[in-house]
Amino acid sequence: MRLKRLTALLMTALFAAAGCQGTGQTKKETQNAYEKIQSILVNIETYMCEATVEYKSNKGSNVYNTVQKCKITGEYRVEVVGPEKVAGNVTLSDGKTIYQFNKKLSGRIAVATKESQERSEIFFTSFIKNYLKSNETAVSAAKIADEPCTVLEAQIPGSHPYLASEKIWIDNKTLKPVKLIIYDPQGSERIIVTYKSFEYNVPLENSEFEA
Repeated sequence: MRLKRLTALLMTALFAAAGCQGTGQTKKETQNAYEKIQSILVNIETYMCEATVEYKSNKGSNVYNTVQKCKITGEYRVEVVGPEKVAGNVTLSDGKTIYQFNKKLSGRIAVATKESQERSEIFFTSFIKNYLKSNETAVSAAKIADEPCTVLEAQIPGSHPYLASEKIWIDNKTLKPVKLIIYDPQGSERIIVTYKSFEYNVPLENSEFEA
């Protein structure tokens, strides 16, 4: 089943590669980048990154600087490091229970909370799961800051009123994500994740995800 899925995605990429003009890469280079990215998506186990997360609404936007540590199996830790008024807020999940606390407070108390798609969909691992399971995907080529990227698009499962689809831009040279945008059903941007640094398959101890 997975092999069939990957074969179908590769065929999509071969057709999409024909539209690589303007990216500065040949059709073969674009195809090779996609194949490497596809391998990463299938084999990733963990990642760690620094990223800004912008939530947009009709009333404006809120931007947070975050440090994320995640496992493909569902465990995650996200710490807000800016702006100052919310810095130190940590949300973590051991795969079963989600906790929130502020590590700057002495005698901190971890409070169990419920998961929300507004939080869980900002993770690269969530995109991977949606992309590999989605019945509607697309692959294209584009540039960010003059660097050629592969753009992957997937549908977000469920019927959330503001989170319907998503695109991620992955640098063809570094093979690391550059930007993730989540759209509402009308195609408006709702969440924008911009990656400042990103590392695949870093060692993460279980204690990272324990309150």
